[in-house]
Amino acid sequence: MEDIKRLLIITYYWPPTGGSGVQRWVKFSKYLPEYGWQPVIYTPENPERLAYDDSLLRDIPPEAEIIRRHISEPYNFYRKLFGKGKQQVNPLSSNDRSFKSRLSRWLRGNLFIPDPRAGWVRPSARYLCKYLKEHPVDAVITTGPPQSMHLIGRELKRRTGITWIADFRDPWTQMFYYKHLSLSRFADKKHHRLEQSVLDEADAVIAVSPSVRDDFAAQTSTPVELITNGFDPDDFPPQQDCSKDDGKFRIVHTGLFAADGNPLNLWDVLASRCSSNPDFASRLEIRLAGKTDAQVTDAIRERGLGENLVNLGYLPHEKVVEEQRNASLLILPLRQEPEYAKVLPGKIFEYLTSGKPILGIGQEDGAAALILKDAGAGKMFDWDKRDELLEFIDDKHNSKKNIEKYNRRVLTAGLVELLDKTTKK
Repeated sequence: MEDIKRLLIITYYWPPTGGSGVQRWVKFSKYLPEYGWQPVIYTPENPERLAYDDSLLRDIPPEAEIIRRHISEPYNFYRKLFGKGKQQVNPLSSNDRSFKSRLSRWLRGNLFIPDPRAGWVRPSARYLCKYLKEHPVDAVITTGPPQSMHLIGRELKRRTGITWIADFRDPWTQMFYYKHLSLSRFADKKHHRLEQSVLDEADAVIAVSPSVRDDFAAQTSTPVELITNGFDPDDFPPQQDCSKDDGKFRIVHTGLFAADGNPLNLWDVLASRCSSNPDFASRLEIRLAGKTDAQVTDAIRERGLGENLVNLGYLPHEKVVEEQRNASLLILPLRQEPEYAKVLPGKIFEYLTSGKPILGIGQEDGAAALILKDAGAGKMFDWDKRDELLEFIDDKHNSKKNIEKYNRRVLTAGLVELLDKTTKK
């Protein structure tokens, strides 16, 4: 039997932290031992958490080694100074143009480069260099954001020569909120310089969407691979595949729901339908599971849909899956930023697995739209569409298809193929 290989995974987000950013590497770690790789997780012991989700702990395989180290968070002082705002899920949004908000974004962009976790880079590199001498690994993967994690990997590469792969769950300087950071010329150049050094010095780069892969490939000679997010079949056992048969028409959104993705036309269409059709009004439920910006819920209530709104707040992942499976229609509103056309929200893959029709609102030629079309699971409409939205809501939809390539186990096999290729001497 071949010796087990060891993979050091440097990630800021790890259970019991909740959210979609956690799931990618929890799920990879879950299946890596099946392919002969032991995950070694390096993560903060005291991270900033927007949500807790103990249910994700069960996905951590017994083979995993977890290393937790203290992190000093200057962002804590920053948040105390400026406040979090009422249910503001995207503090970098450009919607708030107050002086406090503009100052907050300037400090975030110019003092914390590349992000507020930059202070963890040097102590982590020192610790891990010592750790690797006594506990060798075959490769290192860093996953960002926060992009500071990549700087830890870069430092380990420079000091030890170890094989290093940089996994970008989101772009860096091409991310939709980057232009809202009010960067000085110096800060902008530093961000781009750091990004380029990561792309050039890594042995391989992973992107989660085709457009981001293509952008990175145009920037560097380093191999850039596409490994999307996906779904875990264990989260969708057949015995749970049953929708409530109570006559309700459930429109469901799960995950973060930011104000700059507020689908006002959808709320208008639903309000109009409720006004003209009392039966539809009595059956409609708008169910929001996750961190939802107050501007979203306010917009729903302002249109007379308050009695139809069920704001569930953050739920454990297993409950989120239940909401998806009990939906009549899943909605996927995207942020109204041109750069967001390249982004693939993690929830889209679980949406696919639910087998329920998906109504997307966003760029009709973006990455998410292509996924929906390829899977035959829904459709993306531009923000100004109204009649088309109503037609889609009224339509009878076929079940999902063509999604097996997004199975987390299948995706892990692709990751292992990259690891084996990259570490081969």
